[in-house]
Amino acid sequence: MSNADFLVELGTEELPPKALNTLSQSFRDGIVKGLEAAGLPHGEVQAYAAPRRLAVLVKALAKQQPDRVQNIDGPPVQAAFDADGNPTKAALGFARKNGVEVADLDRSGPKLRYVQEVKGNPAQQLVPEIVAQSLNDLPIPKRMRWGASRVEFVRPTQWLVMLLGDQVVECNILAQTAGHESRGHRFHHPESVRISAPAHYLEDLRAAWVIADFAERREIIKSRVHALAAQENGTAIVPDDLLDEVTALVEWPVPLVCSFEERFLEVPQEALISTMQDNQKYFCLLDNSGKLLPRFITVANLDSTHPEFIVEGNEKVVRPRLNDAEFFFKQDKKNTLESHNERLKNVVFQNELGSVYDKAERVSKLAGYIARTLGADVAMAERAGLLSKCDLSTEMVGEFPELQGIMGTYYARHDGEADEVALALNEQYQPRFAGDELPGTTTGQAVAIADKVDTLVGILGIGKHPTGDKDPFALRRAALGALRIIVGKELALDLLQLGEQAAALYGDKLTNDNAVADFMAFMNGRYQTWFVEEGISVDIVKAVLAVNPTQPLDFYQRAKAVQAFKQLPQAEALAAANKRVGNILSKRDQSAALPPLNESLLQDAEEQTLASAIALHQSDSSMDYPSRLEALAALREPVDAFFDKVMVNVEDEALRNNRLSLLSQLHQLFLDIADIAELQ
Repeated sequence: MSNADFLVELGTEELPPKALNTLSQSFRDGIVKGLEAAGLPHGEVQAYAAPRRLAVLVKALAKQQPDRVQNIDGPPVQAAFDADGNPTKAALGFARKNGVEVADLDRSGPKLRYVQEVKGNPAQQLVPEIVAQSLNDLPIPKRMRWGASRVEFVRPTQWLVMLLGDQVVECNILAQTAGHESRGHRFHHPESVRISAPAHYLEDLRAAWVIADFAERREIIKSRVHALAAQENGTAIVPDDLLDEVTALVEWPVPLVCSFEERFLEVPQEALISTMQDNQKYFCLLDNSGKLLPRFITVANLDSTHPEFIVEGNEKVVRPRLNDAEFFFKQDKKNTLESHNERLKNVVFQNELGSVYDKAERVSKLAGYIARTLGADVAMAERAGLLSKCDLSTEMVGEFPELQGIMGTYYARHDGEADEVALALNEQYQPRFAGDELPGTTTGQAVAIADKVDTLVGILGIGKHPTGDKDPFALRRAALGALRIIVGKELALDLLQLGEQAAALYGDKLTNDNAVADFMAFMNGRYQTWFVEEGISVDIVKAVLAVNPTQPLDFYQRAKAVQAFKQLPQAEALAAANKRVGNILSKRDQSAALPPLNESLLQDAEEQTLASAIALHQSDSSMDYPSRLEALAALREPVDAFFDKVMVNVEDEALRNNRLSLLSQLHQLFLDIADIAELQ
């Protein structure tokens, strides 16, 4: 079967830069899916994307679908023919539907079957529909129309290239007729560009000042930015998201170094970096000590003969933004940080739960309780909690919301607050995302946990549970954050006690009588989400949950111990045995307690051996969880021997109860750590 390279390029007005990479990969995946569904063999598939184009190159695409045999099942043979072998209406209808005679149908199987040979179609006929469907399936939240057309797409389309080998695939998609003609750089080469063949696509466009390969443009920008930063004796800040966005904005990237006045360095550098990255898409430079340099790098979309004009223009544009940040910073420092709490008394945290100031007061008291539990400085924790939300009403955070906490630290230091208190105002928001740093100070840890627990208990306490993917108060993130801090910093904190303290601080505001129980259930539900990321399987989490530990650090230590135990060769048999023990114990009359184990009633050697082994392990309770579970693995042989030789449910009630007591002790040995019967 012959094949040829296939290329499709859709030209548009400038595509949304933050969505370009997603659109490109989705376009590629849609075409691959369509080719597989059509049964068209092909080689490597490559996606290309630039601000004004989406393209896919398929190497060695078969020019023709292979012929295939299609089996169409009809009614059961028994229903298709009567006792005399004559076709019934069911058989006649099935034959008519397929355009054949009943004699042409296959009746060798349980059902009447029509075996049809289907000739493969040319790829030229199939790919237009595949491309159109892939474009239609792109993840576009809001489509637009243009002119008088009823066609909809993420941006107005301008041209369409579709080639199979050197031949145009004739079609019309999104109001564009396919051809050989693409377009070059908007300024360097505004004329059309003829794509001679799919294999020449990248080089034909490169000659027209367009680098169509997203990955190549990204690497050019990244390497050049780092090189320019080194020339300035600095290091460039190159976040992946910003790098991707800038890559999506340019067809021919040319990074240039610009500068700003040094006086702006008196403003917190986080504010300067934020405005330059978020608003202007610049790469900022740091010196060897991590301080911001009065330099930044912009990426132009053309190779200018007078780059100094581009530099001058960017320096002129950034100056008002830096002036704004400087003004806000100076204005905020005219008042103490604590004075901002007055404004927060009029800012609603949640309609049923009071103001943001009310929340700060609760966080202060809960942080003090946590600090007291940890043996830390209670006064500092309470002070940090009281100041924790003050910067939300500052001019700087009003303009740059992402600086919440960061500006609180600067303003607290300006006011002469203790450094640990100042640091806690930023650390309260950590971890902001998975893998983020945890609060470094004990005060910061106390405030961060208090803030998250207060939100969880309050929102759950008025019955506003997250549903599906809707979590407007970010309760899942808050729960995971609290757990990560407690475990990561090895804090001996009890969730049940924290929940009860938080609920008490709300007074009569909570309408859900089960607020604390719901809080515990919600927190327990987060372990599975988190631990699976750590490689701890769901059955291990369920095994630990079964014994209901309320301290996250203790929960984590149990889970890690069970994870290690599960790898032992004895684990599977002991898990099965524990499940069997649990079933036996659950069937007894639960109204009366079992009597203590009576050693004189241990008749068989196997139950005597098991009793001795259990007694030995009961004395090992001072060992850590991994050591205890590893030691308990030695119980496999006496447990197996017991179940092989000893009858539990015997007629003699005293003997039966004694054996049940023995099994209860065995069960409890494992339940002291986890219910290993849950292990798969």
